Amino acid sequence: MEILGIASDHAGFPLKERLRAALTAEGYDVRDFGAFAADVPVDYPDHAHPLAAAVEAGALPRAIALCGTGNGMAITLNRHRGVRAGLCWLPEIATLIRRHNNANVCVIPARFIDEATAAEVVAAFLNTPFDGGRHQRRIDKIAQPEL
Repeated sequence: MEILGIASDHAGFPLKERLRAALTAEGYDVRDFGAFAADVPVDYPDHAHPLAAAVEAGALPRAIALCGTGNGMAITLNRHRGVRAGLCWLPEIATLIRRHNNANVCVIPARFIDEATAAEVVAAFLNTPFDGGRHQRRIDKIAQPEL
């Protein structure tokens, strides 16, 4: 059983809950980093940083994150070494962030995507392998220390 992390802010909470339930039903062990309500405003970094820390430490191989636009989560997550978070609003983008960027976090813009498309995005992210090859060279350059 694969372990996945999931996190959102209040804007992403309703969709996070539906995706979490579907992933659990599919047999994934889903670790929820919050938010835990839609009616209580929270700051996305408060949930993004713990999720990213778990990915960074190797405790989670992959994760899903959601916020209103997805941008706040993506920006926060990508500040962590070893986290490669990509913003996905179509399954084709999720496929490419896995194939070309070896993304380990799929970020979903909860206010701009319907549940069916979000489920397709997550399926594409989880079922697409990294192509390696010429793309590995690029991934290695991402991991270089800041200049």
